[in-house]
Parts: sequence; structure tokens; C-alpha cells
Amino acid sequence: MTNVRARLIVVLVVLCGFLSVLGAGPATAATPTDSLWFDGSPLTVQNGSFVDSYGRQVVLRGYNVSGETKLAENGGLPFASVADAKKSATALRALGGGNSVRFLLSWAYAEPVRGQVDTTYLAAATAQMQAFLDAGIRVYPDFHQDLYSKYLFNSGSWYTGDGAPKWAVTLGSYPQESCGICLFWGQNITQNSAVTKAQYDFWHNNYGLQDSFLATAQSTMTYLQQHLTTDEFAGVVGFDPYNEPFAGTYDSGQTSRTWEQNLLWPFYVKFRARMDAAGWSAKPALVEPNLFWNSNISSQVQEGGLLDAGTLGSRYVFNTHFYDQKAISGILMWGNAADGQYSTDFGTVRDRATAAGTAAIVSEFGHPLSGTVAGKAPTVLKAMYQALDSRLPGSTWWSNPAGSGPVLSGTQWQWDIYNGRHSELMNDNPDKVLTTGDAWNDEDLSAVNMTDSGTVTLRQDARLLDRIYPSATAGTTVAFTYEDRSRDGSTTLTWNPVPSTLPNVSSLVGSGQYGLLMWRSNSSTAPTELHLPASFPAASTTVVSDLGAVSGVPAYTSSTAIGYANEPGGTGSHRLLLSASGSGTLHYALITNGASSPSSTLLSAAKSELATWSASHS
Repeated sequence: MTNVRARLIVVLVVLCGFLSVLGAGPATAATPTDSLWFDGSPLTVQNGSFVDSYGRQVVLRGYNVSGETKLAENGGLPFASVADAKKSATALRALGGGNSVRFLLSWAYAEPVRGQVDTTYLAAATAQMQAFLDAGIRVYPDFHQDLYSKYLFNSGSWYTGDGAPKWAVTLGSYPQESCGICLFWGQNITQNSAVTKAQYDFWHNNYGLQDSFLATAQSTMTYLQQHLTTDEFAGVVGFDPYNEPFAGTYDSGQTSRTWEQNLLWPFYVKFRARMDAAGWSAKPALVEPNLFWNSNISSQVQEGGLLDAGTLGSRYVFNTHFYDQKAISGILMWGNAADGQYSTDFGTVRDRATAAGTAAIVSEFGHPLSGTVAGKAPTVLKAMYQALDSRLPGSTWWSNPAGSGPVLSGTQWQWDIYNGRHSELMNDNPDKVLTTGDAWNDEDLSAVNMTDSGTVTLRQDARLLDRIYPSATAGTTVAFTYEDRSRDGSTTLTWNPVPSTLPNVSSLVGSGQYGLLMWRSNSSTAPTELHLPASFPAASTTVVSDLGAVSGVPAYTSSTAIGYANEPGGTGSHRLLLSASGSGTLHYALITNGASSPSSTLLSAAKSELATWSASHS
């Protein structure tokens, strides 16, 4: 073992030295438009949260960019051009309210020839990534795979995959791919012997597959570190090593839990070492457990969640996905989702991250927007966002806000501006040109598309996607909720009405949207920051807080307790900034676009009610 470790260190040193000639060290970039003095600091993981250099708890919300990376039409890149990436970044902020993206990368395009990293691909990916970073949007790259590789599939197959390059598949001489009677593409994960054998080989490092992947990952990270500016690299949160890992098949006597312990976790430790060697030592690895660990179909659940990895601490983040497979099946869940539908599921994520001593992120969640189950999407997505905001259903939130738990970070699947207008040759077959939906295994989950004139538009209710959330809390979050009043058809969904015991607050909110944050300050010099949707312009936004009560929020200044400002990046999106002094002091802030020009009497009465309520429920 000592000799193997020594040889590995030599290889790492030589590789780092070789890569250093690919580009000079990063320069200093201009500060993004509309930035304020506290913007742009790198994140670390502390006490179970993402934290910026001012000690503020940061919540990441956004989208996966994008499933286009799975396709060949744009060479494994999220966008056809940097111009499209910039257009998408602006829309993602202004329309979708996102402050972060999970940026998909392809091993197949990064290493098309074994041992040869394609720097042309890395340069193009870096330029597209910069479009988001320069718009003030944080990024975490993800080496994506589904069903291991498209090269496992025949040109006439019903399904396809993405991830590993052709040479990696050729090494394995895998059997003819067949899923048998499969109604959903995901069944290939466990039923297609070509896929299961290829997955097995990767996790056992047969043919040196894992070694090659890790080397390419290090080369990619080194390239990014060298070709992003200092300010841009500060906006890179960390790296997601491997999408939705699964064993393929288990060895005799092996369980899902021992597979995680003996194969998956050691892979993450190796990846972590590659991050360190590439100059990413200050950034966490966002590691995913066995993808079936939190399935909501009992027959699919496999024990996992990195239970034997010990305390993950600041160098790892617990990273998981959640889809309601019952709802997607169209059979196992009749009807729509309801208030608190996913409180338990997302509470499990919170609990697992807490037990592991680290932050959590739900890097994929979503629901089909076409097909037989698309009618469930408005309620399913509302319930998922509700569960990200708080572990409580709306029916009990006001009576027990302190039970909310931490606000979870999450990136919805997905943000594909080419949705419905693709030109993808499925499995390189010129007779199977896919144009509809996401152009991948009949999926259609993109929150956006693009008009003929090139305008990015939302395919989902803006009230659902563009949300208030505490993007940076100067202290510790005690409780948070947001009632978005999103629609299911013509029906307004109100799952968290203000209780009648707070009549003045109820009158102030009326039928409007509202968010409520409770937090304890920590003497941070930077303010608490909440994203404001486009439906909350300054003139019609009301804030009732222990810091004051205002209708028509003034522009932020260093001496303004409650202020309104642009978000960085010049995208036209806005934020609320709350400046509180002291340490350990309980603060609250209600933000609403309900009552128009409320009287000072109503504001004062609402403030009095909230002061009494918060003091008795903290």
C-alpha cells in the first residue's frame, strides 16, 4: 500500500506540473454590475450550513444547466454558444429567481480519447460557466451520467444514456443492451445487463476506468482553476463528483450499505484528493449517496445515505436528489400533492446531513410537464419548494415555527432553453431525430423554453419559481416560510394562510404573497439578504419587522435597516437587505405584496402582533 500511495503522489505531482503550462494563473475580474461590498465572497461549510466570509448562512437556489449536456447536438455543452449562456443566466436570475446552478459536464467529451483531455471542450465549458459567474450566479460543476453511457445503446434502441466515453465501453465488451418490458427509462439502471455490468466495472476500477475518470476530473478542475479569474473562481461552490451513483450489481454478500462503505466512499475520498491537488482544497465535494437511499417507493428503497462515512464536516456536503416516483408513475399516487406532502421526505435529508455534520443540498428535484401525469406538476413542485423552505406543513407552521429546521438549498431539474426545439440524433441515428421535450428518453422537465424570436420564457407559473428565500442570513435561521399563491390551473393554492389569531397581519397580507423569516443575529457586518421576486417591486412591497415597518421599501444604504437593492450581475433582479445589530438577538421580518398603501395604524398593529407571536414561538 505504501508503494502504491507513493506512486500515486508522483503521478499527481507530474500531472499538476504538466497542466500548469496550459494557462497562466487567474487574473482579477471586474466586479459584477450592481455588486455591493459584501457580495462575491467564497463559501465554506460551517456548522451544517454554507457560510460566506461574513459569517452569513447562505441558501443556494436555482436550476440544473442543463440536460442539453447529455445530447450530442451541442457537443456535450449546456448551450450552443456563450451568447445563449449569457441570455440564460440573465433569465435564470430575472425570471426564475435563481442564485446558483448545477453546471453539467460530460466525461465523454472531456476525454474522448483515453488519456487525452480535450482542452477545446474544457475551454468552451469554462466560457459558458463564466456567463453565470459574471452574472453573480454561483456554480457547482457536476460530472453527469445516466445509464453509464450512450455507447451502451444500439442505434435503434428505445433508450439512451450519457456519461462515459466510447473507449470506456469498448473495453468492457458488454452484452447486448435490453431492458425487457420497461415503462420508464430509469428501469434500465437495474434491469439492463449492459448498464449493470458497466456500472459494476467502474466501481471496481476494472480496466482502470475509475483511475481514468479521476485523472480527467483533476485535469478539468485544474483547467477551471487556471482559466477562471480569482473573482469567478470564488463563485464556484464545489464539485459534484458523480451523478446518481449505483452499484450495478452487488458482490456476493454485499449490501447497498456495505457497497457505499467499501466502494462509493473510497471513491469520494480519492476525488477529494484530486480536488486538493487541483487547487480546490477550500471547496467541498458535494457527494451523493446510493440513488435509491431515499426513494419514496418502498420496493425500491436501499439502505444508504453514507451512513458509515462518519462526520463529513467542512470538506463534504451531503448531496441528494428527490423525485416523487409515486406521482410520476401515474398509478401509485392518485390525485395531486397536498400541503406537507414532502415534509417527511425532505426532513430525512435534513436529519441525515445533521447527523453527518455538514450542509445539505437537493441537487435535483422536479416533475414532468407533459404526458399523462403533467397535471400533478403545479402541486408536486409547490410541495417540494414548501419542503425545501421548511420541514413543516403550512397547517402547523404558525403554531410551531421553531420546528422549521434549516432552509435547504436546491436546484430544480432543469433549465433547458432549447426545450421543444432540439435536433438530436438519438444514439447517433439519423433516422431518429428528436425535437420535442428535452430530447432525452421522452423527458420533459425544463422550466423554460425559447420563442422563435429568441426570448427565454417560463413554462411554469412564475409565482411558483420566482420565490422569496433567505439567500444570506446574518446569523442563524430560526424559521422561514413562503406562501407563493401559485396556481393549479385557475385555482390559487394557499397552503399557509395567516391564522385568524393575527387579524392585523392577516389583513395586511390579504390575498397577496408573503414570506416570513425569523433569525438570531451574529454581529455580522453584512446584512441579511432575501431574494425578492419580480412580483415584489419596491413601491408595493411591505416589510414588518422588529427593525421597522415600511410600505414602499427605500433604497439600501449602509445606514438603512430595511433596504431594497439590485442583485449582482445586472440581470434586473432584486433583493431585500435587513441590517440588524447585536449577537443572539431574535429578529423577524414579514415581507408581503398584499395590502396596497396600508395605513401606519395597520403597520403598527401588525408589528405588535408579530412581536408578541415571535417572542412566544422562538
